[in-house]
Amino acid sequence: MAYHTVRLILGDQLNLKHSWFSDVENGVLYLIAELKQESEYVTHHIQKQVAFFLAMESFANALAEQGHHVEHLTLDDSARFESLDELIFATCLHHGAEHFQYQRPDEWRLLEQLRQIALPDIAVKEVDTEHFLLPFSEIEALFPKGKAIVMDRFYRKMRKKHGMLMESEDKPLGGKWSFDADNRNKLKSNDLNDLPAPLLFANSTRDVIDRMVRHDIESIGEIGQQLLWPINREQSLNLLAHFCQICLPNFGRFQDAMTAEHESMWSLYHCRLSFSLNSKMLSPLEVLYAAINTYSESDGSISLAQVEGFVRQILGWREYIRGMYWSNMPEYQYKNALEAHRPLPKFYWTGQTKMRCMQHAISQSLEFAYAHHIQRLMVTGNFALLTEVDPDKVEEWYLGIYVDAIEWVEMPNTRGMALYADGGLIATKPYCSSGGYINKMSDYCGGCYYNVKERSGDQPVHLTAFTGVLCTNIVTSWRETRVSR
Repeated sequence: MAYHTVRLILGDQLNLKHSWFSDVENGVLYLIAELKQESEYVTHHIQKQVAFFLAMESFANALAEQGHHVEHLTLDDSARFESLDELIFATCLHHGAEHFQYQRPDEWRLLEQLRQIALPDIAVKEVDTEHFLLPFSEIEALFPKGKAIVMDRFYRKMRKKHGMLMESEDKPLGGKWSFDADNRNKLKSNDLNDLPAPLLFANSTRDVIDRMVRHDIESIGEIGQQLLWPINREQSLNLLAHFCQICLPNFGRFQDAMTAEHESMWSLYHCRLSFSLNSKMLSPLEVLYAAINTYSESDGSISLAQVEGFVRQILGWREYIRGMYWSNMPEYQYKNALEAHRPLPKFYWTGQTKMRCMQHAISQSLEFAYAHHIQRLMVTGNFALLTEVDPDKVEEWYLGIYVDAIEWVEMPNTRGMALYADGGLIATKPYCSSGGYINKMSDYCGGCYYNVKERSGDQPVHLTAFTGVLCTNIVTSWRETRVSR
């Protein structure tokens, strides 16, 4: 069948609310494809692969049910194409298309690939994803290339701009912009009894896994017959409702806490909406409004500190990280300010280590393709910083292992916040810590092979032992970096 326009939808562009879909146009074909190119640029966790493929299939079906014309290609269908370029060219040629349109990718490599594609006699158009709260056109002005931007100042601007948690135009609700100091509670033994069970889904994985096996797609991690992650908008909205009603009342106070003593230790009070957000099944605006409305209607049962901590993550940090990524690419991907060049320890791929904090965070990541922000920053990230692991190797691990990891959000968090490889564009100083912080915020150290209070001895080194010499090296490099700027 002939179509005058082919529109490409990438795996992280599953936004049913996009203006593209407001009207059914018989001359428009939507192209959604599983591609080996996207499966092999890094070794992904198998749950991540399956989640994206199932979500893409579900999205294609949803569009078709609305009457749109959709061509959904599985790995079986796209195997003859070596790249995205070839697939697009062949599809446009086959259907006699005069126009090719795509939503702006959120990754530099894909944006460059699409902007350089050669389609003779076909008009190419790039449109916005209509997802983020900060327009792409405003990034350059707010985030000058190579300049350190303080997240808190950006966060305040966004709060004012969108009128979120504000008493007046310039005054924040509660008189403070941040309640972060109130949100650093450790889970005590009696708190563990109140931890909620996570909302999990039961999406069949068999067909996708069979396809991956047929096409020799390598992966890491574990998966069962059912995927626990949401794969469509309905499931994502259910997860959002679960967070607002069940988890939000205690989200802030325990957002930095860690435990190994409960079956819900991997989920705690976290929303786990990052995959739904980063694939665009949910918009940040609707997520924020859902949380704020739940707080407003709680009659005081949910404190301001709980919802502010969540708003800061979505309205502040998420939008800020995207701005820093786009303003500093492509040079950002090569930054290594502390000149770290050591290999990534093998136990990052197995979890087999006597350090209980590392063993737990890594094993959890392999089992669920998920860890919350403190586990990523202050456990696995902190260890990589202290042991001077090459940022490229650390980044490859983070990008592959987490279900929500897409380069625009993973790279600045890893290279900037965790490793200080950008020399201070994001973090004001290296975010390194001894085992004392882990002990303060978790119960990991109590059952650990190592003694968190010992800096030396007969046993092999651990986090606290590393911090003495290595923190000195890191701080020295940091000071030299600051002086040279």
